[in-house]
Parts: sequence; C-alpha cells; structure tokens
Amino acid sequence: MAPASSEPRITLNPHDRRVRVVIDGTPLADTTRAIELRERGYPARQYIPRDDVRMDLLTPSETVTHCPFKGDAAYFSFGEHADVAWSYERPLEGMEEIEGRLAFYEEIVE
Repeated sequence: MAPASSEPRITLNPHDRRVRVVIDGTPLADTTRAIELRERGYPARQYIPRDDVRMDLLTPSETVTHCPFKGDAAYFSFGEHADVAWSYERPLEGMEEIEGRLAFYEEIVE
C-alpha cells in the first residue's frame, strides 16, 4: 500500500501572472487576478474572476458535474465548442475562493 501524502489534496494559489484565454482567435478572458488550483492527480487549473471573462460570449450548458472536494460545477459553451469552461457557484466549505470564477479546459484554448 502506498503511503498517504502529507500534502493537501487541493491547494489554491492566487497570483498576478497574466492569464489569457483565446478560442478560435476570439479572446474570452484576460486577467492578472487568477487563482491557480492544484489538485492531486489533475493538471493545474486557473480560476478567473467573472469580471475578467467575456461572459456575453459564453452560453450556460445543461452539463453539471459533482466533485466531492469542490462541489457541483456548472458548465459554459462557446459557439460550437461545448463545455469549454466551468464554475462552482456554491463550492464546498474550504473552496469559497473559487466561487463564481471560471476555469477553462487548457486542451481547448490557445
């Protein structure tokens, strides 16, 4: 049996590095106020304040997923690209810092 890690499963790291999100040449987000969420076993994700996202270009999706560590995530689509971003509107206790912020699949964005 592998030893349990002493590091927390999820860490939140606010930073001031510039984060830009572009899909098909269209800028969707630009911020220096992201929070990097690192979760063991998953790639790091940048959670961007909604004020720094072109919400007028995104449409809510019917997709909802559940994470036992963060809560329920609502998804957003951009044109023909389904579920490119997600947001925890009511995250679980301890994850309040990401409430209402959007994360994008880095595999989809430029």
